[in-house]
Amino acid sequence: MQITPSSRSDKPNAPMHAPAPVRLVVVGGGAAGLMAAGQAALCGAEVIVLEKMARPGRKLCITGKGRCNLTNVAPLAEFLGHFGPTGPFLRQAFHRFFTPELLTFFAELGLATVTERGGRVFPASGKAPEVLAVFERWLERCGVTVRTGVTIDRLAIAGGVLTGVVCAGRTIPCDALILATGGASYPLTGSTGDGYRLAAEAGHRIVPIRPALVPLIAEGGVAGRMAGLQLRNIRARLFVDGKKKAEDFGELAFTEDGVSGPVILTLSGRVVDALSEGREIHLLLDLKPALDEKKLDVRLVRDFEQRRLEPLASVLRGLLPREMVVVALEEISLAADRPAGTVRSEERKRLRLWLKNFRLRIIGHRPLAEAIVTAGGVDTREVDPRTMESRLVRGLYFAGEILDLQADTGGYNLQAAFSTGWLAGRMAAEGQSE
Repeated sequence: MQITPSSRSDKPNAPMHAPAPVRLVVVGGGAAGLMAAGQAALCGAEVIVLEKMARPGRKLCITGKGRCNLTNVAPLAEFLGHFGPTGPFLRQAFHRFFTPELLTFFAELGLATVTERGGRVFPASGKAPEVLAVFERWLERCGVTVRTGVTIDRLAIAGGVLTGVVCAGRTIPCDALILATGGASYPLTGSTGDGYRLAAEAGHRIVPIRPALVPLIAEGGVAGRMAGLQLRNIRARLFVDGKKKAEDFGELAFTEDGVSGPVILTLSGRVVDALSEGREIHLLLDLKPALDEKKLDVRLVRDFEQRRLEPLASVLRGLLPREMVVVALEEISLAADRPAGTVRSEERKRLRLWLKNFRLRIIGHRPLAEAIVTAGGVDTREVDPRTMESRLVRGLYFAGEILDLQADTGGYNLQAAFSTGWLAGRMAAEGQSE
C-alpha cells in the first residue's frame, strides 16, 4: 500500500495566529493507538495511524473471550493494586482519564455497557467487534487517516528529536510519534514485538519480555485426564520452594497439559518468574473453600452413613464432578466400587485432605504467543508519566502494552491501554503545539 506523508502548510503569508497543525504518526492500531489517534485529532493534530495488519483492532476483537472486558469499576487504589511494581506509573494517566471517563466516552459514541460480577465492564451486546466498529466510525469523523499493511523500518531521530518514521525505505516526516504496537502475545493479531525493537533502537531499555496471564503446565497426566472441566469457586494457593506466596479465588479450567482460567492466569505472572529462577512450584487447590475441614468431615460422615451401601464413586458425585471422582479415588487409593459405609476414619481423612489440598506440581507455562498479556517492555522510568513522552527522545511517546505494565484479568490492562493512549494522544498534539 502506498503511503504518502501528511501535508503541512508552509506558506510565508500564513497568519501567525493560525499555525499549521501538528503532524502526528501513531504506530499500531490497537486499543491504545486508536484512542490516542482520535484524541490527538480532537486536539487539532493531523493524524495518521500505521497498522501492519489488514485491519486495525484484531486483538481488541478477541479480548475477554470475544466479549471485550473494557474496564473495571474498582476504585483507583484497588485498581492500581492489580498491577505490579510499576503500577504507580499509571496514577497520572488514571487521574486524567479513568473508568468513569471511559464509560462516558463510550456512552457518547452510542456503545451501551454492562457491569458484571467482579466489577467487570463489557459492551451490552457481548460482542467485541462492536467496540472496534465504534472506534472506526469515531476516527473517521475525527478525520484520522488509517493506513494498513504497513511495516515500520525505523524511526528517524536527529539530535535527540524525532523527525519522522521510515516505511519501505521512505520517510514520513512528523512532529511527534506514538508507539502503541502492543506486546508480543497473540502474534497473529499483529502483536509481534516490533515496538520493542524500535524503542531499543531509540535508546530505551527494554525490561525482558515474558508471558503474563498465561496457562500453566502441570507435571504428570492428572490435569490432562480432566481436560475441558471447568470449576467455579476454587481457592488456589501458590507455593514457591515450599512457601506460600499468593492465592486467589475464582474459576479454574483443566487443559490437556495443565490448568488455566481466571484464577490461574492471575497467579501465572509469579509462576513464570519463579520458574525462570529454577524454583519448585506447587499449586494447592481447595475444592471446597466454603467448608473448613471440620465441617467437611461432618458432611462426609453424614453422606457415607446415609448412603452406606452405595458405591463410593456414586456418593462422591455429590461433592465432585464425575471427571474428578475417578482421579480423587485413585490419588487416595480407594476403590470406586467400595461401599461408602466401609470407609474408615483414616481413609476419610485422606479424602478430606485431598479435597482441601489437591496438589499440582507446575513445571512450565504455555508460550508467549498464547499469553493474554506480555510482561516487560519499555522501562517506565524512561517515560514521563505526566505526558507519556520519552525522556530520551523529544517527540516520541508510548502507550499501551509496549510499556512495562501488566495486571490481572478483569479489565485492568485494557483500561491502562485506553488511559495511556488518551494521555499520549492529547499530550503529543497539545505539547508539540506549545
